[in-house]
Amino acid sequence: MIIDTHVHIGKIFNFNMKKEEVLYAMEKYGIDHAIVSDIRAAEYDHKQRPLPFFLQTSQIKCLKETIEFAKENEGRISAALWMKPCSETADENVYKLISENRKYVKALKFHPFHNALPFDDKKMEPYMELAKYYSLPVVSHTGGCDEASCVRVYEMAKRHPDINFVMVHMGLGTDNKEAEELIGRLPNLFGDTTWVPMENTIRFINKNGDEKIMFGSDMPIDGPDTYLHNKTGQPSIYQDYFHKLPHLIPSESYEKIMHKNAERVFSV
Repeated sequence: MIIDTHVHIGKIFNFNMKKEEVLYAMEKYGIDHAIVSDIRAAEYDHKQRPLPFFLQTSQIKCLKETIEFAKENEGRISAALWMKPCSETADENVYKLISENRKYVKALKFHPFHNALPFDDKKMEPYMELAKYYSLPVVSHTGGCDEASCVRVYEMAKRHPDINFVMVHMGLGTDNKEAEELIGRLPNLFGDTTWVPMENTIRFINKNGDEKIMFGSDMPIDGPDTYLHNKTGQPSIYQDYFHKLPHLIPSESYEKIMHKNAERVFSV
């Protein structure tokens, strides 16, 4: 069984990640369940410039459409609600929407790079209360800027020990060692494998054990065959996770990384 904890839908910037591509990839590459967020909730562009209002999609619209996708594919798709903490907040409409659809909502999602907001900023606190109220894990992009630093996610996790946090990418574009060290310090802080080389994941397991990391991919960021190759045709690192990793670690550890840890943390 495989659960991909980091999957997207939505069209913004140079990305166009279609629901049909998600379902196609799941079927073709044997993904049993995907936790999905809507990239249209981004508030800033790739250079951290604020998006004009007419290019933005409201938080509630993104949340509703993610939940609808989960409803249409019950048992295969769950919703991670991508929030907009810079321009919006966790108001009564958000609480009402989650209350009415709690079985489909499995996490709150943040992207401090595209929010241009430090993850440990006070504007994040209403969302932490939301996560606590519904016992939802919080997942955050890490890497690329100070706002999305691994240390800031660590500090927030330390501040809220009763919430589980997932450090997505474990520091995108790094050797992942800082994330590895920080995750090992807190019981409520986890990592995912999105763009993390398999060798670094093995090193992580040797240091922190096999219960603190889970499979994630960013699919379909490189198209419907993201699991197979990137946009230039080079083999995807996820082929290593599917075909090499099972022979390099105990089967019990492999099952935890590929689905059991996600089942526990996200309640799927």
